[in-house]
Amino acid sequence: MRPFRRALPTLGAALLSLALVQCKKQQEPAPRASPQQAQTQQAPARVSDVLEARRPQGGEYLGLYLVDKKVGYVFQDLGLIPGRNDRVRGINELHFKAQVGSRMSERVHREERIYEAGPGGRLVAFTIEQRGDGGTQTLVGTATPTGISVVRKRPGMPDETVSLPPTTETVEDADQVRVALLRRANVAGSSLDGTDLGTYNLSTTYQPAEERLVSGVKVKVGKAVSVSEKEKVPVTAYVAEEDGRVLELEYGQTMKARAEPEAVAKRLDLVEVFGLTRVVLPRTLPPEAHAIPGEVKLVMENLPPQFQRDTYRQKYQAQADGRVLVTLSARAPEPGKLKPRPLADPEGGRNLKTSIIVESDSPQIRELAAQVVGDEKDAYAAAKKIVSWVAANLQKDYGASADRATDVLRQRKGDCTEHSLLSVSLLRASGIPARRVDGVIYMVNQDGVPALYWHEWVEAFVGEWTQMDPTFNQVVADATHFGVGLEENAEITPLIGALKVVEVK
Repeated sequence: MRPFRRALPTLGAALLSLALVQCKKQQEPAPRASPQQAQTQQAPARVSDVLEARRPQGGEYLGLYLVDKKVGYVFQDLGLIPGRNDRVRGINELHFKAQVGSRMSERVHREERIYEAGPGGRLVAFTIEQRGDGGTQTLVGTATPTGISVVRKRPGMPDETVSLPPTTETVEDADQVRVALLRRANVAGSSLDGTDLGTYNLSTTYQPAEERLVSGVKVKVGKAVSVSEKEKVPVTAYVAEEDGRVLELEYGQTMKARAEPEAVAKRLDLVEVFGLTRVVLPRTLPPEAHAIPGEVKLVMENLPPQFQRDTYRQKYQAQADGRVLVTLSARAPEPGKLKPRPLADPEGGRNLKTSIIVESDSPQIRELAAQVVGDEKDAYAAAKKIVSWVAANLQKDYGASADRATDVLRQRKGDCTEHSLLSVSLLRASGIPARRVDGVIYMVNQDGVPALYWHEWVEAFVGEWTQMDPTFNQVVADATHFGVGLEENAEITPLIGALKVVEVK
């Protein structure tokens, strides 16, 4: 299990959503212009508000902190392409490094985007580079008359071309925070996500300026709150009114990005993520938590209302002093509700959808799914075959990560995220709606401390929803699993380092 790794791409997307999508040198072909054309390019009729907003020249660095421990940094910048007054280019670069168990996890996610410079300027090109934990790949996107053409490049693999529908992202969406502060008004738009290449609504709410203490000095700052349709995490930005510097970004109480000089931003703490993010329990869980059917009750603190949604596995009851009694239960699906495959998705099709991550339409994935499932028509029986196959055929290796289902299949090893990703891909390829579940699971590690650790497993619709854990070969995920989010979204970010269990009943 690599509990924090899955938060990283989504954290990078949240940073992008905050308009930390900025610029670096991209060799966009520039046709040789006539003197008349050059004169026109030097004086465009009007430029976007995003270029009118104040910001540091040459970009800015922010240190990334989890529970006050430095785990990474971000660099971001935005401006016109030199010699091209009709194009804006941007960069967001996220670096992460931390110890996960006995391994060192490192991740680099770098994005360039090119926009038209006028108001409402279109996104015309992008380059996304991913290196380190999760795999290495480059995605090069170019706008076409009908959408976006993306070339995917991976070491030792032939290039692939993916066609995407048009995106509604504009140049103002590259920095909604500063646009909102400049206009003193709310801003709404969209952003093409840097991990799954989907386009999601993005909005920023302008708030009145306030004073904050920065290095012992009171500074007047602009304030804005951004929310992505995908991430669902309000991210609060504080920007210096004097020069437009981003001073701080807040992702709840435990995760922040702070403005720092380059040398300071790149100086990271040696953080062990398992110990830093786990939820320590007051005592071990009772045996019935591991049984099927089984149940356990936990009294929790710092569990916001948006996470208290009753499901067939989790029930919530308010207690005194803001505490919550959470009842976790596990049972096998009811035989009378089971259905044959293929099944319609009760949520409109998103849980059967293929993507650049899930890749359930890949020939390799479809061929393997057919081999594993065979002629089994019962959806639950087929799902059990898939989960058991993944558990038996993927080596558990925390140092071999991949963010694409076909990469997982090729290397056949990884942690809980690889097990879950390949399982969901095979389930969807078999006509079974499925999704990944993010949450915590009970474990007692070598130090003997009972605790909940961040984990990922799957949920399949087989006539009714049922949770399964391919990492531990559980065809019914037992009651030691507490789910809080779906599909590696950053919505769980406010809980990391904050959630507490004060009583086990």
